Amino acid sequence: MAQIELPEGSWLGRVERAGIGPAIVTLRDGSLVDVTCRAAPTVRDILEMDDPVAWLSTAEGETIGPLDAGHSWLAPCDLQAVKACGVTFAGSMVERVIEEQAAGDPDRAAEIRNRIGARIGDSLSNITPGSTEAAEVKAALIEEGLWSQYLEVGIGPDAEVFSKAQVLSAVGHGADIGLHPISTWNNPEPEVVLAVNSRGEIRGATLGNDVNLRDVEGRSALLLSKAKDNNASCALGPMIRLFDDGFTLDTVRGLELDLTVTGKADGFTLNGHSSMREISRKPEDLVAQTIGRHHQYPDGFMLFLGTLFAPTQDRDTPGGGFTHKIGDRVTIACPELGRLENRVRLSTDCPEWTFGIRVFMANLAERGLI
Repeated sequence: MAQIELPEGSWLGRVERAGIGPAIVTLRDGSLVDVTCRAAPTVRDILEMDDPVAWLSTAEGETIGPLDAGHSWLAPCDLQAVKACGVTFAGSMVERVIEEQAAGDPDRAAEIRNRIGARIGDSLSNITPGSTEAAEVKAALIEEGLWSQYLEVGIGPDAEVFSKAQVLSAVGHGADIGLHPISTWNNPEPEVVLAVNSRGEIRGATLGNDVNLRDVEGRSALLLSKAKDNNASCALGPMIRLFDDGFTLDTVRGLELDLTVTGKADGFTLNGHSSMREISRKPEDLVAQTIGRHHQYPDGFMLFLGTLFAPTQDRDTPGGGFTHKIGDRVTIACPELGRLENRVRLSTDCPEWTFGIRVFMANLAERGLI
């Protein structure tokens, strides 16, 4: 894996320390500092503080080495739920409609994309979800037989918010990411992920890969959980960059993400891009649709904001589109948030997830942290 480089900022993450367990780390002068303590045994506790940036800047800790010293990175969250928003960009919205129309068949998708994809994309790119104009477009598309459940959550009043991964099941930078073995059409999804506390306050952001099985979800939206939540199918990291004077929600609104997939077996290279400037819904609105009087998250949550990226580049056969191959290297990079890099394997070949909440609590108790 490539070395991690991070800009100046307020950083919060987790690494696995051999013989100890998960450690909460921050970045100071190019080195990682373990700040795990009884006052803050979890990332959740730090995000609940009135001023997590101030606490991190003065917290006592142990320097455990340079940032690029080959640490065993964990996902930078711990007790937070991992939620995700779908169909938040017009471009990816069109691809979801195509998946549905093709019933998960990538060969049919090429024909459908040529027939209706551009038309739908052109008509939806500047529409505000839930607006009167959106309702009028919906009525017109229904008359033409082009309406879809994906368009409903794309331009309708209610966003799609789903559970991406179980608490503590996400993997970090450098880890293997998993594909369910039943899938033959799948792709990475480069996304900005917000760190939100129990009060609904957005504390910072990180990078995420919302690994997606296009054929499974395309067969039926009711298979969303099977398409999204599998062993090692969610990657986050490398660290959460907390909001401060130099990095705010306004910064997040302008982030540009680059994706590179490099094939181990065939040397294939896929380059993609996702621009937060083209998101259809405001990040704060997506947070408000996730947490409130209707639904509480006492330990906070991580929220994937969706992606503009939807790969159509052919990898093997003309019209066949893109799908992963085992051994692919996936890199998601953003100047403000660093680089998240993972290797693709089958979920059944990735290390099993065994470090759940009960084991985590026992570990913290044994270390005298709770």
